[in-house]
Amino acid sequence: MSVSLLEYFRSGPPAPPVVLLPDAHFFVRAVPVVDAKTPEEVAAQVELALETIAPFPLAQLNHGFFWAPGSGHALAFAAYRRRFPIEQTASWAGAELVIPSFVAACGQQVAPSTTVLLPGTDSLTAVHWGNGAVPDNVRVCPLPAEATDEDRSRVRAELLREVGESLKVVELSATPTPVPSKDSGQLAFSAGDRALALPLEQTPWLDVRDKAEFAVLRKAKARDAWLWRIFIGSAAAMLMFGVGELALVGGHFWQKARQAQVAAQLPVVQKARTAHELAARIEELATQRLLPFEMIDAVKAKRRSIQFQRVTASASGLNQLVIEAQTSSPADVSAYQTELTQNPAIETAEVGELRSRDRVTTFTLTVTFKAGALKPVPTT
Repeated sequence: MSVSLLEYFRSGPPAPPVVLLPDAHFFVRAVPVVDAKTPEEVAAQVELALETIAPFPLAQLNHGFFWAPGSGHALAFAAYRRRFPIEQTASWAGAELVIPSFVAACGQQVAPSTTVLLPGTDSLTAVHWGNGAVPDNVRVCPLPAEATDEDRSRVRAELLREVGESLKVVELSATPTPVPSKDSGQLAFSAGDRALALPLEQTPWLDVRDKAEFAVLRKAKARDAWLWRIFIGSAAAMLMFGVGELALVGGHFWQKARQAQVAAQLPVVQKARTAHELAARIEELATQRLLPFEMIDAVKAKRRSIQFQRVTASASGLNQLVIEAQTSSPADVSAYQTELTQNPAIETAEVGELRSRDRVTTFTLTVTFKAGALKPVPTT
C-alpha cells in the first residue's frame, strides 16, 4: 500500500521495533495508588512499593507499571537485571518499547471479572481484571517441555484457580506480536485473530529500561523526528523546485513553438483581415451613404438669431455633423440644444467652443444621428 508524502512527514522516520520479554522473568503486583492524578505521582508510589517488596534494590531491577487515570491501583512489574544477558540488553537501545509480553494485553476494555490467557513458547499467562480498567492479578505458569494438550489444560485450570473467580475467559490463539499501527497515538499488537493496542503516551511508564536512559532515548527520538521532518520537507521543496524548473523549460519551448506557429500563420491572417476590411468597406459604400441635406434639414434652427456659418460631416462616421454657428442671443444656444435633443432622429447634441465677442456668440455643435433614423428623400 502506498503512503503519501504528507503521512511520511507527519509520522517521522520508521518506528524502531518493540521488544516483548518473557513473562516468566517478571514478578507482578497490584500496587494501591492513593491521591495520585498524574503518572509521575503514580511512579513515585510504585517505586516506593517495589523498594519494600522486591528482594533486590530498585537500581538492580528492570521495572515498569500500567495505570489508567482514575484507577485506584497500578499493575507493577519488575525483573532482576542479571536475568537478561548484556548482549540482549544492548539490543534494546534502538527499541521503541521494552515490556513483558502480557503488558500488550493490558490496554483492552473488558467486562468485570474477565481473565485473558496468553500462550507462550514455554509458559501460559493469565491476566485478570476484577472491576476496573487496570488488571489486578497476573499469574505465569511454566509449561513442561513438549507439553501435551492435557498439560496445557492442567496449567490453564491451575491459573484460573489462582487468579480467582472469572465470569469470562478470553483465550488468545497466539503470543502478542508488534504490528504497524494506523493510529499514530497507539502501539498495535496482534494475537492471532485479536488486535491489541497500548496508548503511546504510557510508554515512559511501561518500559522496563532504566528511566534516565529511556528519557535520553526519547529526547533523541524527538530530535530524529524533527530532523526527519526537515529532511522530508527539504526533499519535497527540492522536488517542487525541480518540477517548477522543468515546467519553465517546457513552457519556454512551448512558447517558442507557439510564436513560430503565429509567425507562420501571420501572412494568412493579414490577408484574411485585409479581405474582410475591403468587403466591409464595399458593403458600407453599397448600402450606406451620407445624407447631408437630410441632416441639415433635421438640425435647421427655428430661432432666427442662430445663423449657420459652416456645416461639415464628421470623420467619425456617416451619422454625425459638426455645425459652426453664431447668435446675438447666448440664451438661444441652450434652447437650440434642447430642441435638437428632443428630435427623435438625433441621439446626442453637444455644444463646444462657446465664445462671445462684440455681442456675438460663436459656438460649435456636434450632432449625432441615430443609425437608420434618416431616410434619403425620394427623387421624382
